[in-house]
Amino acid sequence: MTTHPPSPRKSPEEPPPPSTTSFTHKYAKAVAGRRAKWAVLVLWVLLIGVGGSLAAKLGDVQNNEAQTWLPKNAQATKAVKIAEDYFADKGRLGSVVVYAREDGLTEADLAKVNSDRERFVTDKLAAAEIPQVTVASDKKAAFLSVPIKSDKSDNSVLGDGVKDLRKAAQKNAPDGLDVRITGPAGSIADFIDVYSGMDGALMGATLGLVAIFLLFTYRSPILWLIPLLSVGLASQVASAVVYLLAKHAGLTVNGQSAYVLIVLVLGVGTDYALLLIARYREELHRHEDRHEAMVYALQRCLPAITASAATVGIATLCLVFGSMNSTRGLGPVVALGVVIVYFAMTTLLPAFLVILGRWVFWPFTPRYSAEYVDASVEKEHGFWGRISGFVGRRPRPIWIGTVLVLGALAFGAMSLSTGQTQAEQFTKKVDSVAGQELLSDHFPAGSSAPADVYVKDAGAAAALSTVQGVPGVTSATSVASRNGWTHIESVLKNAPDTQAARQTIDRMRTALDRSSGEAGDAVVGGQTAIALDTSDAQGKEEKVLIPLILAVVLIMLIILLRALVAPLMLLLSVVLSYTAAVGTAALLFHAVGYPRIDRGLLLFGFLFLVALGVDYTIFLMTRAREEVGKRGHRDGVLTSLTVTGGVITSAGLVLAATFSVLAAIPTVASLQQGLLVAVGILLDTFIVRSLLIPALALELGPKFWRPGHPERDEADLPVRPRAESARLG
Repeated sequence: MTTHPPSPRKSPEEPPPPSTTSFTHKYAKAVAGRRAKWAVLVLWVLLIGVGGSLAAKLGDVQNNEAQTWLPKNAQATKAVKIAEDYFADKGRLGSVVVYAREDGLTEADLAKVNSDRERFVTDKLAAAEIPQVTVASDKKAAFLSVPIKSDKSDNSVLGDGVKDLRKAAQKNAPDGLDVRITGPAGSIADFIDVYSGMDGALMGATLGLVAIFLLFTYRSPILWLIPLLSVGLASQVASAVVYLLAKHAGLTVNGQSAYVLIVLVLGVGTDYALLLIARYREELHRHEDRHEAMVYALQRCLPAITASAATVGIATLCLVFGSMNSTRGLGPVVALGVVIVYFAMTTLLPAFLVILGRWVFWPFTPRYSAEYVDASVEKEHGFWGRISGFVGRRPRPIWIGTVLVLGALAFGAMSLSTGQTQAEQFTKKVDSVAGQELLSDHFPAGSSAPADVYVKDAGAAAALSTVQGVPGVTSATSVASRNGWTHIESVLKNAPDTQAARQTIDRMRTALDRSSGEAGDAVVGGQTAIALDTSDAQGKEEKVLIPLILAVVLIMLIILLRALVAPLMLLLSVVLSYTAAVGTAALLFHAVGYPRIDRGLLLFGFLFLVALGVDYTIFLMTRAREEVGKRGHRDGVLTSLTVTGGVITSAGLVLAATFSVLAAIPTVASLQQGLLVAVGILLDTFIVRSLLIPALALELGPKFWRPGHPERDEADLPVRPRAESARLG
C-alpha cells in the first residue's frame, strides 16, 4: 500500500475535455467568450448604476421593534393589536424619563420634573397625555411615563423622538440631577443608534480584512482587487434588491438581517472567487488561450459553486417556515444575497479576469506549457501534499482522534444559559440600561415597563382581582376603559427583562386562564410578555427548522455526489462540527464576560455553520469525485485534498475573518454570533475538512460512494494529449 499520494506522473494525459453540449459549457462560454465578456461587463455596470443609490437606503427600511418579530398567535402580539384597535395606541411606544439625585431630590428638581411633564405635551414631544409624576418613597428619584411616536416603516421617527425627548429633559436640569430615558422606546432607540451607520462601517471593515487575506494569498499587487471589486459590487446590488422588497413588498428587514447580508455576501463571494481563480490559474498552464482556460475552469467549478449556493440559499429559505417575522424575513434576505453573489462570481468575475488577461497574476504569472503535468500541481501544493500523505498513512487513528476532540469540545455547550437581560445586550453602557438601573434602585424594578392586561369590561373586576393576587406582582390598576375593553397595568416586582419577570407573566396568564367568565379571556402583553413569547417561539422554531435544514443539506449532497453513504457521513460530520463549535464558543463567551445568550443564537449558528460549513465539504468532495473517476478511490481522495487544501483553507480564513467583524457592533448578540460562526468555520476548515472527512473516506473505501460508481462514470471518457488545444471561436 502506498504511503504518500500517488505521483501524478502516472497520468500524463490532461483531464477529459469539457463537453461542448453540456449546459455548464454553454454557460461558461456565454460568460467568458471573446465578445460575451463585454456584454457581461455592460450588464453589471447597468445594475450598479441603478442599485448603487438604493443600497445606501437599506437602513431606512429596517424595523427593530420587538413586537414585530413575534408570531401572529402570540398573546403579546394580540395585546399589541388590541391596544392599537381599541385604545388608539397605534404609532406610539412607551418611554420612561427617570430623574435621580443620590442625596435626594430638591424642590428645584421636582419643579423641573413637573415643568417637563407640561412642556413635553405642549411641545408635542409626547404622543398622548402623560400620567402624574411618580416619586420614589426614598425621595431620591422620580419618573414620567411618556408615550413616543413610532413608525414601523421609518426608524427615524422613534429614534429622533427619543433624542428630542432626551435633549428637552436634560435642558436646564439642576446641577447633579441625573436624567435618563429608558422603557421600551428608550431601549429600541438605543438599538437603532448602535446600528445606525454600521452598514458602511461593516462594509469597510470587512472589505479591509478580505483585502489583507487576498494580498497574502495571491502575493500580487493587482489580482486581489478583482475578486474584491466583484464581491463589493455584488453586495451593493444585493442591498438594493433587499431595499426594494422591504419598501414595496413587505419584506421584514432588521438590523441583524442587514448586517448578516453584508458579511455573508462578502465572505461567500470571496470563497467562490478563491475556488474559481485557483482552478483558472491551473488551467492557464494547460491552455494557451485564456478564454479557453476560463471556460474549462468555470465549467469544472460551476457544479461545486452552484451546489454551494443552492444549499445555502434553499437552507436559508427554510426560515420562511419560522413563526416570527424576524426569522421569516432573514431567510429571503440571505437567500437573495447568495443568489446575487453567485451570479456575480460566475459572470462578472470571469469576465473581469479574461478581459484583463494573465498579467493580473504578476509577479507569479501562470505560463502555458505543453509539458505541464500534474507533477507541477503537486509541486505548487507541497504542504498539502504532506498533509495528504499523513492522512493516507493513518486514516483510522485520524478519524477516531478528530471525532474524540470534537466530541470533547461539544461538552462546553453545557455551560450555556439563555435569558439575557437588557443590561447584558450591549457591550457598552447605553442610556436605557442606565435608566433601568436607576429605576431598579428606587422603584419596583418593573416600573419601567408594566405588564399590559386587556380584558372585556364585563370581566374587568375579576381580572383585576386575579392579577393582584399573582406572586411577583407589586401592584395592578385599571388605567383605561374604551370600546368595551379595560386596560390593566400591572407593575412587576422584578425588572421586565429578567427570567423572574417572565415567570410572573406565566403565572399571571395561568391564573387568568383559570378565571371564570370573561376574565378568562384576558390577554397579557407588554415588554416582558414579548420577551417570553419570543423565547417560546424560538424554541418551537428550532424543532421545526433544524430538521428541515438538515434534510435540505442531505438532499443537495445526494444530488451532487450521486451517492447515499457519502452524504450521510458528511452530514454527520457537519452536525458534529456544529456542536463542537457551540461548545467552544460557550467557553469563549465566559472568557470575554458574556456567558448568557439569546435563544435565537442557536438557530442562527446552526443555519450558518451547517449551510456554510458544508460549502468546504462540497468543494472538497466534488473535486474528489472528479479525481476518483481518473485515479481510483484512494488516490482520488488524497489528490483532491492536496489540490484543494490551500484554496479551501484560504476561503475558511476569509469567511471566519469576515464574521469576526460582527464584534465591532456594540451588542452582545452580534459579538456572540461572530465568535460562534468564526470558531465553527475554523473547526470545519482545519479539522473536519482537512482530516476527518478524507480519513473517513479512506476508511470506508469505494463503498463511500455507494450506490454510485465514480470510477465507472468517467472510465470511458476520451482523453487528449496536453499539447493539443482547441480554441474558442
